Amino acid sequence: MNIVQMIDRAPLFESLSEDGRRMLVEVARRKVFPKNTVVMSEGDETDSLYIICAGKVKVTIIDEHGKEIILSILEVGDYFGEMTALVDGESRSASVVTREPCELLLLSRDDFRRIVSLNPDIVFSLLHVSMNRLRKANRKIESLALMDVYGRVARLFIELAQPEGDLMVIREKLTHQEIANMVGSSREMISRVMKELTSGGYITSEHKQISINGKLPYSW
Repeated sequence: MNIVQMIDRAPLFESLSEDGRRMLVEVARRKVFPKNTVVMSEGDETDSLYIICAGKVKVTIIDEHGKEIILSILEVGDYFGEMTALVDGESRSASVVTREPCELLLLSRDDFRRIVSLNPDIVFSLLHVSMNRLRKANRKIESLALMDVYGRVARLFIELAQPEGDLMVIREKLTHQEIANMVGSSREMISRVMKELTSGGYITSEHKQISINGKLPYSW
C-alpha cells in the first residue's frame, strides 16, 4: 500500500485540501511493524502522530503491581499519539503494541501542525474522537468502581459486539487473559465467567470468536 492509498483510508484526513494532501504525501512516512511489536512505550518523549492503515494495536498501561491493563484496541482508520503531536513537553501516557502485522503512517509534530494550520477542520475530527475516548474511559472507571466482574464483562462485550445477522458478534479474537486485562480481573476469574455464560446459553465461543445469544447478566 502506498502513501496516497494510506491517506485515503484515514478518516482524519477527509477534509484535507489539495494543498494539504500534497503536503501530507511529501512529509508522511510509511512504516511496517510485525505482530507483537512495541510501537511506543509509556513515558517515551517521541512526538509523532501514528495513523493505522492496516492491522490492529492495543493501548496499554502497567499498574502499580506490574499488571498490564488494556485501555483499548485500535484498528484501521484509528490514530494515536495526537496529544504529544499537539502539546509540547508531553510524554506518552500509554504503550502501544501491535496485535497483528501493521502498516502505520507517521507524521512528525511540526509537519502535523503545519497541515492542521492549513486545514483547521481536522481539529473537529480530533475533538470528536477525543470526546468518544473520554466517554469510554469514564465508563471503564465507573464499571471498575461499581460493577462486579460479570458486570464488567457484560459491558465490555456489549461495547465490542457488532450485528451479524440475528446475532451480536465480537469479531475481535480475545484471549481470556486479554479480557481480564480489559476489565481489571484475573484470567482464572474470566475463565469461570466465560464458562458460566456459555453453559447458561448467554454466549457461544468458537475459535475465540464470541457470539451473544441474549441479554447478558450484570451479576451472578
